[in-house]
Amino acid sequence: MATTKYDTGTILKHKIEDLIRQAVSTLIHNGTLDASVSPAIQVTRTKDATHGDFACNVALMLAKAAGKPPRDLAQAICDALPEDKELEKTEIAGPGFINFFVTADTSQNVIKMILAQKEDYGRSSIGAGKKIQIEFVSANPTGPLHVGHGRGAAYGASVASLMRAVGFDVDCEYYVNDAGRQMNILATSIWIRYLQENGIEIPFPSNGYKSDAYVFDIARQLKAEHNGAFVYTADVVMKDIPPDEPAGGDKELHIDALIERAQGLLGEAEYLIVFNAGLDSILADIRDDLEGFGVHYENWYSEKSLSERDLISTAIEQLQAAGHIYEEKGALWFKSTSFGDEKDRVVVRDNGQTTYFASDIAYHMDKFQRGYERVINIWGADHHGYVPRVKAAIKALGEDENKLDILLVQFAILYRGGERVQMSTRSGSFVTLRELREEVGNDAARFFYVMRRCEQHMDFDLDLAKSQSNDNPVYYIQYAHARVCSVLNQLKEKNLQHNVENGNAHLAQLTESHESELITKLTAYPDILEKAATQAEPHSLVHYLRDLANLFHTYYNAHHFIVEDEAMRDARLNLITATQQVIRNGLSLLGVGAPESM
Repeated sequence: MATTKYDTGTILKHKIEDLIRQAVSTLIHNGTLDASVSPAIQVTRTKDATHGDFACNVALMLAKAAGKPPRDLAQAICDALPEDKELEKTEIAGPGFINFFVTADTSQNVIKMILAQKEDYGRSSIGAGKKIQIEFVSANPTGPLHVGHGRGAAYGASVASLMRAVGFDVDCEYYVNDAGRQMNILATSIWIRYLQENGIEIPFPSNGYKSDAYVFDIARQLKAEHNGAFVYTADVVMKDIPPDEPAGGDKELHIDALIERAQGLLGEAEYLIVFNAGLDSILADIRDDLEGFGVHYENWYSEKSLSERDLISTAIEQLQAAGHIYEEKGALWFKSTSFGDEKDRVVVRDNGQTTYFASDIAYHMDKFQRGYERVINIWGADHHGYVPRVKAAIKALGEDENKLDILLVQFAILYRGGERVQMSTRSGSFVTLRELREEVGNDAARFFYVMRRCEQHMDFDLDLAKSQSNDNPVYYIQYAHARVCSVLNQLKEKNLQHNVENGNAHLAQLTESHESELITKLTAYPDILEKAATQAEPHSLVHYLRDLANLFHTYYNAHHFIVEDEAMRDARLNLITATQQVIRNGLSLLGVGAPESM
């Protein structure tokens, strides 16, 4: 259950912001500041402990309006701050920054908070239940997911998890491209393989799904279930079909003619059986793959449903009524240049068929009609050209295009033994997400995929991901969690008990520099979580967990935890179990396990 933001480690930051507001109000009342002043007060954590725990630049922001040097105004603000027992002192630094130092007791209270709140520590309600939709992966159901899809899956699932942790009501959606030319190419490829399985000697189209094993598997299953019900001779199938590329023809014209021939010979009902055999089999495999990867969806949205519900025609009619559609050479064009796109886009071809873009318009219209306050699309970086046109369509439909965020995910480049894994062939080097998971494990795959910003290229070192060494970041973090478990097991072996209440009563004994640094890092977790969630940056949580694990390992190597002094022992055990809890919380949000032994 999510807590409010004042129930977590962010309480100090927000309390200081409130104290500054009161001080500014006092300065307005005594005439130091004009009554019209209304600064956006932002308190941030300091990176250097010698500069205190928090800092604020409010004096720099208000100095011009006040007609005072920033340092003088900073001093006036400090003098006007209400007293608070959790603040030890303030200092003015640089050109006018105000640094805030909190008391040691206040910092140590984070340990009590973590042990009390457990998995809820760091969670908040800043999202206030706002409805968010995140659409990601949405790969064509024409084959298994590959490692490129894996990065989008890990990123999208992590962003959804983080946003839920801070109070947003998030729906994850997979847009199933179950209509259009690629699906027809798949169905025709399956049919040709089915004919070959039935002994028909017929050439396979160069533009079909030629070497994919799953096409053979679906064709064999189709034969097992329907015998020769869909068999036609090669002469009938190939009559008047334009030549394929190897024969000097055009592969596109060839495959399109074969699709038309398959639809004509089989008829609507039988063609649909072949079509659905491919769709259902591959989509089931995709679902299973994603579920196994810890990626779950609230909704699987069918592209075909757009036509079945007349949403495409409705969207086009709405754009026409608003004057954003024009006709040229028998086709209908959307005037996307009026909204910043580089050129206008066809929505209905001269043969009367709607385009993929028309479907995209209808799909996004439906997203907003479903009441989402924010819509996030996570697309592959190769879709960057689609961003302006989709934004243009949303604006033309009368929606706020700023409510749509399109986040582009770069491809993952795999390396094994220092050599780049070739992704363009199926020569034994894996390319599927399932094969990646089998090689390095779900935890490493999920973690490595979100280690960098989504828009940055990433090199995925397979050997590093499998290694059990401190150089492997996910192993290093998980090992910190397991080490705490090991300490607690040692405690049991010595027939000793961990008294949490006694530890809480003696937290003041945690005065070592390693302890202070660890406590400060634990206090920062809620802010990191909030940033990672609101800015869709799971990599910031990754970096935080690495730093936290490093501080723990340094502490572990420098000090003993199971000491004779019960007060010190329980206090230190409280600190390391609080650290363990935060590591577990963070890893869970990234879809990564926290093993008890390694």
